[in-house]
Amino acid sequence: MTPDIPLPICPPALDRPYVVVNCAMSADGKSALPDGRQTRISSEDDIAHVHRMRNWADAIVIGIGTLLKDDPKLTVKEKFLCADDHPGRMGPPVRVVVDSQARTPENSLFLNDAAPTIVATSCHREPDYLIPSTVEIVHCGDGDRVDLEKLCEVLFRKGVRTIMVEGGGTLIASFMNAGLIDEFQVFIGNKIIGGIGAPSPVMGAGTAEFSDIIELRINAVIPMDNGIRIHYFVSNSP
Repeated sequence: MTPDIPLPICPPALDRPYVVVNCAMSADGKSALPDGRQTRISSEDDIAHVHRMRNWADAIVIGIGTLLKDDPKLTVKEKFLCADDHPGRMGPPVRVVVDSQARTPENSLFLNDAAPTIVATSCHREPDYLIPSTVEIVHCGDGDRVDLEKLCEVLFRKGVRTIMVEGGGTLIASFMNAGLIDEFQVFIGNKIIGGIGAPSPVMGAGTAEFSDIIELRINAVIPMDNGIRIHYFVSNSP
């Protein structure tokens, strides 16, 4: 039987979207093979919850690296749709890719018409192909990176109150470093991957000082088939 896993509750007074990271890792903290290839870690129960989380969110955000490696549709499977998870919203959640240099391929599944889609770029970059009517280009920042605070402001103005960040590790680290993560949810599977260079759920440069370590507070620990799910609040979140 699938565990009854609670969905996040967004504080009503926030002036930006409530942001939840959802990820999976092996028992030794790896999210992929050492060469970067993805391997299934989540159990069937956890996959079901991931789709409930997608349905809960107003927007699902990934980085361009994840899009180029996995070519995800980033939609909610119909069998996991539940109106109670997101009452009042019409249609699927918005898909967002953080793509500073506008590298999203024209034939990407991410650009299909299954859901409204945003490509967030910097430097006023534009794809060199005709954009489908369901896709919007949003410019967030004048440098070579997308300014995530500005992206959250833009999404908030568009009515996005809840965001689910699915990866990859560099994007999750960038959200963390910007102080934009409210919850960190991780499924820990019953696998060992190993490898010094194997990716982990949070990548980036890492923390240089003990004082900069991000503290978490455990909200829930949920045993599941072939693993365990832990839900944390980020200590400086509302």
